[in-house]
Amino acid sequence: MSYVFPAPPVSAVAVAGTSDRLPVRRIFCVGRNYAAHAREMGKDPDRDPPFFFTKPADAVVNSGETVAYPPETENFHYEAELVVVIGTGGRDITEADALGHVWGYAVGNDLTRRDLQLAARDKGRPWDFGKAFDRSAVIGPVHPVSEVGHPGKGAIRLTVNGETRQDADLSELIWAVPEIISILSRSIALAPGDLIMTGTPAGVGPLVPGDVCVVSIEGLGEIRTEIGPRV
Repeated sequence: MSYVFPAPPVSAVAVAGTSDRLPVRRIFCVGRNYAAHAREMGKDPDRDPPFFFTKPADAVVNSGETVAYPPETENFHYEAELVVVIGTGGRDITEADALGHVWGYAVGNDLTRRDLQLAARDKGRPWDFGKAFDRSAVIGPVHPVSEVGHPGKGAIRLTVNGETRQDADLSELIWAVPEIISILSRSIALAPGDLIMTGTPAGVGPLVPGDVCVVSIEGLGEIRTEIGPRV
């Protein structure tokens, strides 16, 4: 057997402190997982089951790269997020066992074409064009659990050109990491290389060409993204 055209390269993210790369299989994202962010998006925070959307694996951008201002939007937003990296797959994972499936954690930035997302939401349509576009998932180096443990609390912050825009604590997540993994695995079998972006705090806002966006999470370092000219 041969492919009719070359297979795409494997999408991968860095592993902290090494030259290794971690292959990315899929990217799942949790919507509105901080109460204050849910309110700023016009929704009431609650304990209904969390909902998920996805980004393609090749949307990954490494820290330090420039991201061009994307097409078809006039409201391009940042979203600071804790990223969970699955190392052991499974289906119907219990909350008690969930953390045993985690390989590590990273800092992420869920870049969003907010105007397209909200227009789709208001019409009951999928969010893909607002969330799953090219180079929309900035993912920092992954820190193995063996080195950082399982961060259940700690500052998560985002600055634009040195000005703080998001400032919260991981303990404020509505749905904690074990719950997220367990609920997601009931519907979709998880596998090594799956990433889960766990939601963003309040304070989301726009980026423009020339902006420098820095996201930091206590114990996991920071990622830096410069916004380039519109494509």
